[in-house]
Amino acid sequence: MEQSPILNINDLEFMQWGDGGRFEARLGALGTRLGSRKLGYRMVVLPPGKTAWPFHFHHVNEEMFFIIEGTGTLRYGEAEYPVKAGDVICCPAGTGKGHQIMNTSGAELRYLAVSTMEVPEVAEYPDSGKFGVIAGSPPGADPARRTFSLFDFKSAGVDYWEGEH
Repeated sequence: MEQSPILNINDLEFMQWGDGGRFEARLGALGTRLGSRKLGYRMVVLPPGKTAWPFHFHHVNEEMFFIIEGTGTLRYGEAEYPVKAGDVICCPAGTGKGHQIMNTSGAELRYLAVSTMEVPEVAEYPDSGKFGVIAGSPPGADPARRTFSLFDFKSAGVDYWEGEH
């Protein structure tokens, strides 16, 4: 029997994500469950006062977010914007503008996250001065399938010729 191309968000199974502090979310896989190949999409549920990921930007992958329920704040570049149900947010790759969705309300915030799934990916984290490089498996996919993954501080960088003899 052929897999249905439809999955109702009320039928999603959620996994816990975060660091046990400021970063906390429940993630519901949509794209992988439906067999998506070039787009990644998942449901993100943020408890009050939480955010799912650090402030970051992508060099390769574009992201789009659709707020389904609740209110919060989008941090985008140097600005902050209120967000509410029905809002669509575009975060193109290569702009150098970081983004982060924060639940600044007293109720759950639910949104659909959609991303291109190109590899290799390079992301930067302006608040901490880190960067990440991922190859072999796109961001958001199974980390066990990655052929290369490195997160480090930009200040740890070396010259191109360092160590070459």
